[in-house]
Amino acid sequence: MFEAVRRDIRTVLERDPAARSALEVLVSCPGVHALAFHRVAHRLWGWGWTTLARFLAHVSRFLTGIEIHPAARLGPGLFIDHGMGVVIGETAQLGEDCHLYQGVTLGGTSTRRTKRHPTLGRGVTVGAGASVIGAVTIGDNVRIGAGSVVITNVPENATVVGVPGHIVAFQNPADETIERLPDPEWDRIEQLERRVRELEEALATARAPRTVRNRQAGRQSKPGNGRRSADDEVASSPADR
Repeated sequence: MFEAVRRDIRTVLERDPAARSALEVLVSCPGVHALAFHRVAHRLWGWGWTTLARFLAHVSRFLTGIEIHPAARLGPGLFIDHGMGVVIGETAQLGEDCHLYQGVTLGGTSTRRTKRHPTLGRGVTVGAGASVIGAVTIGDNVRIGAGSVVITNVPENATVVGVPGHIVAFQNPADETIERLPDPEWDRIEQLERRVRELEEALATARAPRTVRNRQAGRQSKPGNGRRSADDEVASSPADR
């Protein structure tokens, strides 16, 4: 138990640049507190004291703003950053060294008493406000963008964004370079934007000569300018002069 808490503190010091000391992390990091509560509640759940385990989880949520079901299986090295609004369901499983930001939901869609929550591999990062829904499997080292909604399995080393979430890149684990994948939707949007700009420029060019002619006609038709056009001279008769 104490060794697990020490590892939690080391994890925060390694990944959070705002953390300055072990004492600061111990007294002010809600993620560390929630994990300590969960370990006790998880053990009580395993012993069959389910009601007491749920009550302890409820107390933890009240104190930390993080809701973790006592039956959830959390791997070592989990870092819950900020933590407010994080929800981890009953059958969720998290691998080693995962990173969850505030507002993350690892939820389920089924009402059956079966595996209905996600399984996260090693080193998975889930951005703020993202949701991973259903009994999906998220591969190792996957990155899920903030606000994304993931409802399908994701292979290793992928980057997922959007609603619903779709893969936009892969990270090469050998040298950590990002290999971008084609995004047909985004490419189509860029094509439409370019086409709109071209049409606006063509319309502005077509309007320019007409605007100049209208201005010239307006100047010629102004009364009292003291000048007569050549057509007026020809049309006028000697009797009128």
